[in-house]
Amino acid sequence: MTHAVRPILKEVPEVLFVCVHNAGRSQMAAALLDHYADGKVHVRSAGSTPADEINPAVLTVMDELGLDLSKESPKPLTTEAVEGADVVVTMGCGDACPVFPGKRYLDWELPDPSGKPVNEVRAIRDEIDARVRALLLELVRT
Repeated sequence: MTHAVRPILKEVPEVLFVCVHNAGRSQMAAALLDHYADGKVHVRSAGSTPADEINPAVLTVMDELGLDLSKESPKPLTTEAVEGADVVVTMGCGDACPVFPGKRYLDWELPDPSGKPVNEVRAIRDEIDARVRALLLELVRT
């Protein structure tokens, strides 16, 4: 008896969020997806040119949701992180993001929260929140 060969599927999909400094948008997206996914998605974030620390306004607006990013730090984008991801969400890193065949790429055009007041960063957070929730629905449905 022969059995059809089935592709190996990851039980938990992996999403990588990438922005330039990994100090704002990608950190917010990763924290939100990790929170909502409750273990159903593995989440990472990175920056093409990581900053020294997370944007203080980002810490404030995420704390408003009960998400503490104070122990997080910006991380450099690596080829290994992209290779390991099923979905790569870029947020303004342009050509610095490596592209590999077989990966799903999404480009979320969002303003950079750097130097913006808390009320503007809150609006960026809310936009990211809506996109993260929609992405999660797609990932857990499949």
